[in-house]
Amino acid sequence: MSGHSKWAQIKRQKGTADLKKGIAFTKLANAITIAAREGGPDPAINFRLRLTIEKARAANMPKDNVERAIKRGSGEATDRPMATVTYEGYGPGGIAVVVEALTDNRHRTAGELRRVFTEYGGRLGHTNSVRWMFARRGFVEVKRNANREAVELAAIDAGAADVVEEGDSVIVYTSPTALAAVRDAVTAAGAEVLNAELALVPTTVMAPPADQREKVTDFLLALEDLQDINDVATNAAI
Repeated sequence: MSGHSKWAQIKRQKGTADLKKGIAFTKLANAITIAAREGGPDPAINFRLRLTIEKARAANMPKDNVERAIKRGSGEATDRPMATVTYEGYGPGGIAVVVEALTDNRHRTAGELRRVFTEYGGRLGHTNSVRWMFARRGFVEVKRNANREAVELAAIDAGAADVVEEGDSVIVYTSPTALAAVRDAVTAAGAEVLNAELALVPTTVMAPPADQREKVTDFLLALEDLQDINDVATNAAI
């Protein structure tokens, strides 16, 4: 799982950089649309949607943009038909990758993905070629502090499945249904939550060959840079 936690931290840092460049609103809107489509438009009962809306507000995304994305996900808006598509494949060094996209043009999205995979020596695969290597999990990243033991106990009491240290962070994994309770519990215990999300987490991780590690990171970031891409999951231990 530590492979995922490191990649999740890189993505969080990239998201902060993207906000500074003013290019993150499209991806936030896509994430809201997907959350509303999969769990319904009410953030009071759809925790994934609530989390995504919180991230959008923290990024100062206009309220109208948020509401428009929710309507698109719930089917109320018909101006821009969008489809959620999942792609799978292998990247440099043989790493497994699952890519979630929201697109109004599947041919364009598939073509852009194929270009990136080919450029870095990877290849797209068929359905479930690598998806079976991942499980949907809750993921909470908190800043490590003097209350580390109290935070861990609070997380476990709230239903956490695993707690690991990763640099200056403490990573808490949960079942999807326990994510809300665990996030609230660690916050109440005095933790600063850096990130909380539902994510595809690899059941096992692999370390790419040493001479491929920089290429692997560049490949994953190139996928994240594509406008239609909402999430990239990998089993690479970065």
